Amino acid sequence: MKVHEKIRIVRKSKGIAQKFVAEKIGMTISNYNMKENGKRPIVTNELEKIAAALEVTATLFFEDQFHVKWNELSKEVS
Repeated sequence: MKVHEKIRIVRKSKGIAQKFVAEKIGMTISNYNMKENGKRPIVTNELEKIAAALEVTATLFFEDQFHVKWNELSKEVS
């Protein structure tokens, strides 16, 4: 699974709109949408801002066992 796919999973599972993330990181909705859909690359500083907007660590998106890790984090927040 690619980083942009993991970002989408986290954002949707938290019930956060793309518009919210885009505004929070100072990006147009169109540009953010293209990044989240893998049509444009996400650079390191953008990934850090996206992670902060989603209230997760950027390292989460690089976890080999992402689904397991994300499910554990989701249960802790619930």
